[in-house]
Amino acid sequence: MGGHVARNTESIERDIEAARDQLASTLDELSVRANPKRIVESTKASILETLNTPAVKFSLIGAGAVVAVLVVRSILK
Repeated sequence: MGGHVARNTESIERDIEAARDQLASTLDELSVRANPKRIVESTKASILETLNTPAVKFSLIGAGAVVAVLVVRSILK
């Protein structure tokens, strides 16, 4: 029976070590995700992706053209 208890203790210690490693890995991943520089890069990439969608791109081109026409008209007055 003594061998059985030792094996259980070793098994528990391995489980604790695996859980500790998993926690350390999770914390590392969270610290990378929470890094302000990474958040800025992610936000910038998301904004650029949105701006590059055809609907938004053509809306911005249209708005730019309207502004350009208004500027030219105000200059010519």
